[in-house]
Amino acid sequence: MTTLRFTADLWRWEAQTGWFFVTVGADASARIREVPRPPRGFGSVRVRATVGATSWTTSVFPDSSRGAYVLPVKKAVRRAEGLDEGDPADVVLEVLE
Repeated sequence: MTTLRFTADLWRWEAQTGWFFVTVGADASARIREVPRPPRGFGSVRVRATVGATSWTTSVFPDSSRGAYVLPVKKAVRRAEGLDEGDPADVVLEVLE
């Protein structure tokens, strides 16, 4: 299992203003891409994410405009960790597949 650690700012998706993400850094995204895996919807990759003391299972998604994967951060996580748009989030990702 690959574990990745990074810090990234929380941003709001303009197309759906209720969705928030952090961008997985270029090096971490490259490590995710280099592992062969069966294709999944939207190119997603299953991960276990941890921000602060909060962990959850989700997926990261490739974002061609950023050239990296993006991690959705749900409202419960943002509330539990006191995160707002533009705040830095310390993230640990465990790639599950």
